[in-house]
Amino acid sequence: MPEIKKRVELVQEFRLKSKRPATRELAAVPTRFAFVSHPNKDYLLVPSVSSGRRPYIQIGFESAEVIASNLCLIVPDATLYHFGVLSSTMHMAWVKQVCGRLKSDYRYSGSTVYNNFPWPQTPSAKQRAAVEAAAQAVLDARKAFPDATLADLYDPLAMPPALVKAHAALDRAVDLCYRPQPFENDRQRVEYLFFLYEKLTAPLMPPAKKGRRKTHLN
Repeated sequence: MPEIKKRVELVQEFRLKSKRPATRELAAVPTRFAFVSHPNKDYLLVPSVSSGRRPYIQIGFESAEVIASNLCLIVPDATLYHFGVLSSTMHMAWVKQVCGRLKSDYRYSGSTVYNNFPWPQTPSAKQRAAVEAAAQAVLDARKAFPDATLADLYDPLAMPPALVKAHAALDRAVDLCYRPQPFENDRQRVEYLFFLYEKLTAPLMPPAKKGRRKTHLN
């Protein structure tokens, strides 16, 4: 395969010219990536930039053979439960408040959005199972449209009714993992999430320093 051989030779030449010693050493293996961060297993893929028009971020599972670019984030060892929570209106309410923006689009990040997201604290086995079942229903609804991309399926003007219904059921299941009372809107969701965030981070905050008492001479 002469074209592939040519590309490999160009990689080797590029690495040999580098001023970085570690890069020059990698010229010995020009067919390999310099940095391998992928697990040798399936993972959950989260786009780092997503349209602000869509009601949900287009999160999905990918196989170990698919290598995500630097424009994506990955969650190794993710389950249907993780997919369900991250694909819910509850998580989207958090995204809209804390994520960055690229013009009007969401700019998702692991450090700001994902790592700080307050997950349900004590969901029961029954509640987790309900989220997993609803999450699988969302994936099944997507599969019913094999010729459509995720961008097509999540267009707010053309989202299939079956997918809308599946997401509504998933939203209810995820909400119940947080509290038995229903959330009436995103504002209530955000208020509850920040309440959990303050509760979770309080033990990490340093105690307030006591000021030195001042004495006044008469």
